[in-house]
Amino acid sequence: MKTIRQIVPVLLLTAFTVSTSHAADKHLGLGAKPVKHAEIIIDGTRKMLDEKWIYWEGPRFGSAMPIKWKIVDDPVDGGTCLMTDDRAADGGKYGAADIVTKKAYRDFRLHIEFLVMNPKGNSGVYLQNRYEIQIQEGDKTKHGMGAVINETESPYHAFAGLGKWNSYDLQFRAARFKDGKLTEKAMVSMYFNGQKVHTNQVINKVWGGANSGVDGGNDKGFGITDSPQGLKLQCEGHDVRYRNAWIAEMNFKHADTDF
Repeated sequence: MKTIRQIVPVLLLTAFTVSTSHAADKHLGLGAKPVKHAEIIIDGTRKMLDEKWIYWEGPRFGSAMPIKWKIVDDPVDGGTCLMTDDRAADGGKYGAADIVTKKAYRDFRLHIEFLVMNPKGNSGVYLQNRYEIQIQEGDKTKHGMGAVINETESPYHAFAGLGKWNSYDLQFRAARFKDGKLTEKAMVSMYFNGQKVHTNQVINKVWGGANSGVDGGNDKGFGITDSPQGLKLQCEGHDVRYRNAWIAEMNFKHADTDF
């Protein structure tokens, strides 16, 4: 039988573990609070959209400033959110009306929340305007929801479903170079709705060609260049909505992005 002296330290340790766990959780999942030094990039206002974002003028760019994406009602919790609405991208014409942050990033931590309104709804979160974390309802393949596109299977089990808010929390380490030559590939770890789904996932190339993102047209996507780039959100003519997005610059000295 354990004595009081033996039980009390265990209770204190348990309380400490629960307390620190809850403290950490406030920065993960729906409604996550920004970490220290984070910059808010989507808050559901037109002012922030205009202040932080521009169109990506890639090879297929077909829209024009000001940004045509709309600020619309949050159908779940009230308030407002950002909708990927630009007719230039109708028919799944990716690259025609994608938006990208004005600021470029190398290593970073990102939190972003999204909602897919209709079946087959498609968008995407592009890390450094190169590497896509897919948003595609109904697709459970390597090209599907939550996949590091064409690099991992879709962690579809973590998807909350149509008409519900979802969250991605990512830590991203950019590719490393020495004397202009690639020495370490890009890497990402990710939580999807509070569930860890990718850990230190190496990203081999830019998929989708030149219309998809920076360096997509270089050596079939393997020609990664040593340049920070903005965070990009994809428009494909679907009703996908975003809210509560923030990003914090990081410096991952070693090839480890795990939380």
